[in-house]
Amino acid sequence: MSVRPILIHPDLRLKKVADPVTDISDELQRLAEDMLETMYDAPGIGLAAPQLGLSHRLIVMDCAKDEGARPQPHAMFNPEVVWQSDDLNIHEEGCLSIPETFAEVTRPAEVVVRWTDPSGEAKEDRFAGLWATCVQHEIDHLEGKLFIDYLKPLKRQLITRRMQKLKRERARA
Repeated sequence: MSVRPILIHPDLRLKKVADPVTDISDELQRLAEDMLETMYDAPGIGLAAPQLGLSHRLIVMDCAKDEGARPQPHAMFNPEVVWQSDDLNIHEEGCLSIPETFAEVTRPAEVVVRWTDPSGEAKEDRFAGLWATCVQHEIDHLEGKLFIDYLKPLKRQLITRRMQKLKRERARA
């Protein structure tokens, strides 16, 4: 396993709709492992393949963040929301592709997601709270959507300018 570089917004690869995974090869299983290692290293609670510049419908997440909590890593190929609650939840979101930036986003409070796990087995589960927010955030990445796309245009522009400056600073370093 290895830690991979994470793209920083703005990057056109983050706005592209990811391609469905038709065959879970050994290479894609290794990618899922690398993504989990990259996510934990960042540190974060979710990561999507497009954030690594790869057009695969693959996300990883682990929202078990309480002190002493046992890790609960999930790797999901072709995840899709098949049900969402009418109840909404407001959660402060951040993104590994938009470092040190947070904003409140409103999303369904609960969702049911269907996906294929790395062994090729079909799965379906219900997520609530932070888990629901995270899985929706990561699935958005597969659609070329960032959490800042939920914000008002002025705030989105300010964040984008700040990220452009960060990218220039990192390039010089």
